Amino acid sequence: MPHAPQHADVATAELDSVLRGGPFHVALRAAIAARGLPLQRVQHHLSRHGVKVGVTSLSYWQQGARRPQRPESLRAVRALEEILELPEESLIRLLADSGEGPSGQRSAARSYRSLVEATGVLDQLLAELDCPPDGGLHTLGHHERLRIGARRELAERESHHIVRAHRDGVDRFVAVHHGDRGAAPERMRVHALENCRTGRVRWHRDTGVLAAELLFDTRLQAGDTFLFRYGVEDGTAGVSHEYLRGFDSPGGQYALQVCFDAAALPARCHRFTQHSAAAPRSGCQALALSGRHRSVHLVEPRVRTGFLGIGWDWE
Repeated sequence: MPHAPQHADVATAELDSVLRGGPFHVALRAAIAARGLPLQRVQHHLSRHGVKVGVTSLSYWQQGARRPQRPESLRAVRALEEILELPEESLIRLLADSGEGPSGQRSAARSYRSLVEATGVLDQLLAELDCPPDGGLHTLGHHERLRIGARRELAERESHHIVRAHRDGVDRFVAVHHGDRGAAPERMRVHALENCRTGRVRWHRDTGVLAAELLFDTRLQAGDTFLFRYGVEDGTAGVSHEYLRGFDSPGGQYALQVCFDAAALPARCHRFTQHSAAAPRSGCQALALSGRHRSVHLVEPRVRTGFLGIGWDWE
């Protein structure tokens, strides 16, 4: 078939990319897809290597819902490198990089933009913007809309906030954007779309973190509500596989919508939650892609501390 070589080239390039940068579950998923093996066949090959792993566990591993930690599971990962014709230590290294290697100790996974590292960077950027830890605003509602482009990249993100001030004199909000691995924040653009204007913008190249000051045209008093909307043009990184939002404290309603270009539709989508950066994922639930608008979404009536997001698989 005329398009098969091109599809194979794209799959190989994507696999090479995620094997270098991770995260583990995305690399495993890409490797299985590149070899065209159903999970039952992968399980069969593992059994021939003397390793017993259930199809359900393999599915959880490639979704990011669970991660291999026990000695038997780590033996399976090493066998998978051979079965899937991957470079030696390529998958094990990704587990070690995300803090879940043979020691069994956990730390923040790379799939969350290396959150531990990014948190320190963000603290520095917020200090440069003279932003206190408490910005004086309580979120009543937050709707985010992501657009995934034809190159499977995170092309842009738009946020609509409904907030209430809990102290007098609040006149700004600092927006934070974490690009995918390899993003160039210096080439991103921040757009103030409604009831705000762009102020100072700071970024950190290595982590892909951008912080932008959004200035209100009024000073809010305690109890005042306010609506504002802004967008971030990204498109500077490679293939995108997921998006998540972290919440430091309980809040109001949160909605996330991910829209895909007609030329780059995902094979599967799912939502997930995570109590902390060090915790395993939970609450994985399949999401059906709407045919007409090519989008999926989630709505959380009242957010809790932790992380909430949507992931997607490419064929």
